[in-house]
Amino acid sequence: MVLEKVNGPEDLKRLSLEELQALAEEIRSEIIRVTAQNGGHLASSLGAVELILALHRVFHSPKDRILFDVGHQTYAHKLVTGRKDRFHTLRQEGGISGFTKVSESEHDAITAGHASTSLAHALGMAIARDLQGEDYHVVAVIGDGALTGGMALAALNKIGELQKRMLIILNDNEMSISENVGALNKYFKELQIRKWVHDMEKLGRNVLERISPQLFGLVDRAKEAAKLILHQENPFYAWGLRYIGPVDGHDLKGLVHILEHLKALEGPTLLHVVTQKGKGYKVAEADPIYWHGPPGFNPEKPEKVSKGYSWSQAFGDAVTELAHLEPRLFVITPAMREGSGLVRYSLEHPERYLDVGICEDVAVTTAAGLALRGMKPVVAIYSTFLQRAYDQVIHDVAIEALPVVFAIDRAGIVGADGATHHGVFDIAYLRTIPNLQIAAPKDALELRAMLKKALEVGGPVAIRYPRDNVERAPEGVWPDIPWGKWEVVKEGKEAYILAFGKTLRYALEAAGDDPRVGVVNARFLKPLDREMLRQLARYKLLTVEDHQRMGGFGSAVLEALNEMGLKPEVKVLGLPDRFFEHGTIPSLHRQAGIDPEGIRRALAEMGLAPVHERA
Repeated sequence: MVLEKVNGPEDLKRLSLEELQALAEEIRSEIIRVTAQNGGHLASSLGAVELILALHRVFHSPKDRILFDVGHQTYAHKLVTGRKDRFHTLRQEGGISGFTKVSESEHDAITAGHASTSLAHALGMAIARDLQGEDYHVVAVIGDGALTGGMALAALNKIGELQKRMLIILNDNEMSISENVGALNKYFKELQIRKWVHDMEKLGRNVLERISPQLFGLVDRAKEAAKLILHQENPFYAWGLRYIGPVDGHDLKGLVHILEHLKALEGPTLLHVVTQKGKGYKVAEADPIYWHGPPGFNPEKPEKVSKGYSWSQAFGDAVTELAHLEPRLFVITPAMREGSGLVRYSLEHPERYLDVGICEDVAVTTAAGLALRGMKPVVAIYSTFLQRAYDQVIHDVAIEALPVVFAIDRAGIVGADGATHHGVFDIAYLRTIPNLQIAAPKDALELRAMLKKALEVGGPVAIRYPRDNVERAPEGVWPDIPWGKWEVVKEGKEAYILAFGKTLRYALEAAGDDPRVGVVNARFLKPLDREMLRQLARYKLLTVEDHQRMGGFGSAVLEALNEMGLKPEVKVLGLPDRFFEHGTIPSLHRQAGIDPEGIRRALAEMGLAPVHERA
């Protein structure tokens, strides 16, 4: 096997092109094998194999900095940069990350789990290189989906102005997770079907073979003469970027040849590479959306696996039904239709559905515009991605108390995607915002009730729910719950566990049938149910949340008790002040001490050890 000969990227330079092509197929097989066991980002990594091999063949990592946007396309990169012996631990607790990670390898130029960051990183590195008088290449690989992000486009604007030497690889596969949207995506699709593009692909290699790198300077000197042609067919002309492409992203020999020439160019160059997401695995080629990030599967007989009924699906079903009752309801997603459970909604209510691409800030401010003109927008967004639109939540929505509902998916620990994706900061960064209300349902039925009520109460409302399965709620049922009121689900004689969101089931398990310990579904964080909290203040209180302890639900309870002049014994359980790596959700909850056993330990510290332990 060729892969056995590769212990680092420099080994690729000693392989023949035939061996390099064989290596590509071996790498695909290994990616499929490990992803089948561990789950992970399959289709995106399969599509980038030849591109990654060509980059490492031509450039010299880690001296040359190769940056990958998002990082989930980089499994081949991990395999050829000294991690093949640990690749079987991908996304497993204690194993290697599913994304690039600076602390994992010197070959990982950036830590990246969110999209559209690579170009700004690359610009910073190029500036640092030139200021320090160093000599290395900066190469940023960004997908056409990530390129829709405002951060990427803003970085392009500055890159074109400063004209620092760097190479940008546009990995164009017409996909992010869902199908791409927007004007740039439309342009690329049209570009790929034009006859002259295909003719240029065929001629490109022959032309480059006859041109020495020094002669590329003629392009700059002839820029004025070529302007009429360039500005018509080059979408990056206005940014001041030299554009080359599109080229076949699976032609290893062609990629190596072009990259060897492009590395000699001064200033910023963009190489447009067309790839196929899921390349080499028929099921992933046919359905790159499902196989973008599948759970474990049988690689010999790959079939879609039911993941159970998720909170995301519960939200999607509820909002789809609710849209039939409320004609002003409008749903917005930043490129997460499938993940947020909105496929059904997008089909039944296409005129009241908008995917803005990977532009979380645009999603929030568009919702504000809708609300200002009488609509009732719902922004379906992951907790970790809402972080990217914090200013818009304050400036465009909360100041005027606009009726925007934030359906916050993946709230809390999310598992194998790790530190970049855990939704454990949203309570802290949202609860300080005036006018904004925060709630967390205990089940799918309560989610339905909260969504319907949120459209009625007005003002911005954030409803957070976890990455997990949930029992399906009956259709057509919309319970009426008292807004801002908690619910006692188990009476207690000495203490109460105040559980927010997912931790309610942990609290019930920990309390068991102990008559001393009660449990409260503290489903509203803002407004906090001060009336019930005042009544409970004569008992010992234990708060539990799947969120950072600092600034979270427990902090809100302590602040309220202090304001009311009440001083019961209170213990706060939440995540400690550190980033959690990837692992299973139960394991990470156990580490944080918010699982049933952790709750029982906390009760014991408060003098409420289980009866059998006291005996």
